[in-house]
Amino acid sequence: MRATAASRLAIVAVAVAAVLVLPAGAAAGGYATVGLGSLPDGTPPGTPWHVTLTILQHGRTPLRNVEPTVVIRSAGGATTRTFAAKPAGKPGVYTADVVFPAAGRWRYTVDDGFSQVHSFAPVAIGASRPVPIPGSQSGAGPAGASAPTTREGGSVGAALAAAVVAGLLAAGLAFVLLRRRTDAVASPQ
Repeated sequence: MRATAASRLAIVAVAVAAVLVLPAGAAAGGYATVGLGSLPDGTPPGTPWHVTLTILQHGRTPLRNVEPTVVIRSAGGATTRTFAAKPAGKPGVYTADVVFPAAGRWRYTVDDGFSQVHSFAPVAIGASRPVPIPGSQSGAGPAGASAPTTREGGSVGAALAAAVVAGLLAAGLAFVLLRRRTDAVASPQ
């Protein structure tokens, strides 16, 4: 009979752990990567930057039937433009013609149309060669790639880490509760 009470406590602890871990894991679930076929550095203002986007779920599977967009924002934030990307005829590949209306420093993001917005390093438009931009990240990876983020801007890695921590905390709590119950049953009062 006493083993049954401990078994029930263990089942409750596992259920609590599942409740804590599943939402965090779900938030980290589906992510996509975006590869750029070119960078806009040096593009003359008013001239289209023809960019090819390769969108892969979990960095592997080409994503079909999504509606990605490229958003550009001037350094001061006064000007913002959004450009829809269209399927390029190959699974996971989309193209967009992005026009920067003026020379200067610009930031750009790609909403993959699936789960997140990808931010890329700022660029100099209208310059004959790329100009270093204060505060930009160097070594951002191929074509200015960024780490996967959730649609709200959170890190997918952070969400996974939170899920692991929640699971470990739940397992620790279950162990402590089970241990207390076992000690209380074993010691006469």
